[in-house]
Amino acid sequence: MAVISSTKNPEALSLTLVAEFDAGVERVWELWQDPRQLERWWGPPTWPATFEQHDFVPGGKASYYMTGPDGEKARGWWRFTAVDAPNKLEFDDGFADERGEPVDDLGTTHAVVTLESAGSGTRMTVHSTFESEDQLEKMVEMGMEEGMKEAMNQIDGILAEQPQH
Repeated sequence: MAVISSTKNPEALSLTLVAEFDAGVERVWELWQDPRQLERWWGPPTWPATFEQHDFVPGGKASYYMTGPDGEKARGWWRFTAVDAPNKLEFDDGFADERGEPVDDLGTTHAVVTLESAGSGTRMTVHSTFESEDQLEKMVEMGMEEGMKEAMNQIDGILAEQPQH
């Protein structure tokens, strides 16, 4: 089923995507916990991700890059602020330079991911908050909302395969 709603709220400086999947909460959690599974869907289909670091604990960091169709690389970083398996994950998110060091040009966003049972499946809510309305608008203009929808819509295919452990 994947993405069922996307809500941009300039007053709250937020973007919220809600998706539903035909799999249990623990299985959907694995998609965040396992960097090899995460890189199969984080990023739209034309910009696949590669995670170089994924320290999935509070205070841990992740670094990754997405490779575009022409080979260009867009780098990013996460700092995990909460990891409450298998229902909640929070992280700060930003862009990085070619060495993986954070760049401040576009600021930092904060993501709160919640997973909850929904019928026989799982509802995943990704709530991103921004530092300013200007940052929110720039990120949407850069394709963040559409890219996240495309990324999340890849999850059903991964879940349809034999579960990985």
